[in-house]
Amino acid sequence: MKKQWKKTNMLFVAATAAFMMLTGCAQNGENAVPQIEQGQSDLEYVLSKGTISVGITDFAPMDYRDGEEWEGFDAELAQAFAENIGVTVELVEIDWDKKTELLEKGTIDCIWNGMTMTEELQETISCSEPYLSNAQVVVLRKDEMEQYNTIESCQHLLFAVESGSTGESLLKEMKYRYTAYPTQKEALQSVSAKQADAAVIDIIMASCYTGEGEEFTDLGFDISLNDEKICVGFRKDSDLTEKANEFLEAAYQDGTISSLSEKYGIESAVLDE
Repeated sequence: MKKQWKKTNMLFVAATAAFMMLTGCAQNGENAVPQIEQGQSDLEYVLSKGTISVGITDFAPMDYRDGEEWEGFDAELAQAFAENIGVTVELVEIDWDKKTELLEKGTIDCIWNGMTMTEELQETISCSEPYLSNAQVVVLRKDEMEQYNTIESCQHLLFAVESGSTGESLLKEMKYRYTAYPTQKEALQSVSAKQADAAVIDIIMASCYTGEGEEFTDLGFDISLNDEKICVGFRKDSDLTEKANEFLEAAYQDGTISSLSEKYGIESAVLDE
């Protein structure tokens, strides 16, 4: 009886594996991830499954939770893009340091989260045309801002930064000491708690979270490290990139981006052209 059960069980396992291969699914942790069929474009793929999976992090005012729902400038813009191409949006909170890996695996279909366009990024993924401006800034406790008023004066400080971010890349280049955190908000929390001396984060987030009336009233910023542009990321050679460019151009022309920027207080990030 035991031998018969073992044989039946092995046949069941083999049949299950064959079924998964035929249905085009692969295991990723506990979840089955649909696979793009050979010769299928990214656009055809998201249309066939009816959803576009968008990788995000908790990054106000771009993407952030309001109860169980995601809100924010990018959350709404991604939703509008999904509707534009005829699918529903699925916002997936990701480990930012693994964003390109998750994109290549097919866990997500794009990255839409105030992402800085860099030459390094363009080598690994397909980037849309930029749709907002941004910068990396140094956030300090307000009572120390006068003492540390240039990046050179900060060279002996311990920084906090989001892992995999542009801020981390800049600190590496300058050979400044830092601790990497999963999110930019956690980097700010570490400065406020005096676990770090300063943080390098996006000016869009710094404007939203620091200063009078904001969550971190004890923090402020006055040192800017660069000027940069924000883009949406897709898999290399994805035909969704062209669709996104068409959508973003239309969103500028019809006032969608202007309206959302006013709603979320980032008017200064809107591009002139």
